[in-house]
Amino acid sequence: MRFFLYILLIFSTLIGCKSSFESVRTSGNSALILRESIKFYDKGDFLRAQTLMELILNQYRGTREGEELFFKYAYTHYKLASYQLAATYFTNFSSTFPYSTFAEEADFMIAYSYYMQSPSFRLDQTPSIEAINAFQDFANKFPESDRILECNELIDQLRAKLELKAYNEGILYFNLSKFNACMTSFDNMLSEYPESVHAEEARYLIVKAAYEYAINSVYIKRAERLDEAMDRYNDYINRYPSGHHIKEVKLIHKQIETESKNLS
Repeated sequence: MRFFLYILLIFSTLIGCKSSFESVRTSGNSALILRESIKFYDKGDFLRAQTLMELILNQYRGTREGEELFFKYAYTHYKLASYQLAATYFTNFSSTFPYSTFAEEADFMIAYSYYMQSPSFRLDQTPSIEAINAFQDFANKFPESDRILECNELIDQLRAKLELKAYNEGILYFNLSKFNACMTSFDNMLSEYPESVHAEEARYLIVKAAYEYAINSVYIKRAERLDEAMDRYNDYINRYPSGHHIKEVKLIHKQIETESKNLS
């Protein structure tokens, strides 16, 4: 019996809450809707807060109360994991209220909303690039901000993901026997990320790809491409005289010399 009464009490409370929300939503009273939307926001009920805020955004556009309303409305999208919309509304807020006390946080949240959309390195990295650009814009705009260190750390995370994607693209080309594309891909990676933790591995695969590209070329191109393979070998050996792949690379060097002598 007590259990039944307890369930009935909870049900009645929920119905009451719903009725209260609906009465506010349909009231047409902008001041009441604003006040209740902020209450829901402060309680963490971002869906109800957003629903009410959407009813009055136009009425409060350009008003003193509208500044906080638009800022918190952008945040409801972030809190509900609608990160693309959050980035859009924080951007709109930043351009509408450039001198707001919320301006710094809004600009940071633009970048962080992009950061939250950054996918696995295997997927398209447009959100990662947008996040990096937005964090850099934030740092330029607020160079004294307490968030600069966090921005730099997040940029490093995103760049590491882009680097890993570039590295794996080079490996993919190698595995597909697209050796020229492999070398180009790794060259681009090393140009963009010269201090990459994958630098030695990439240069080792460049040597292998250059050799394979040469010996699988038409006869008239083979000598020229063997010379390039030798240049790639020299680049590796000069950079990593005690590298992890030194034995394999020296073996490839002997094969390059043998193939070059045979051509002569």
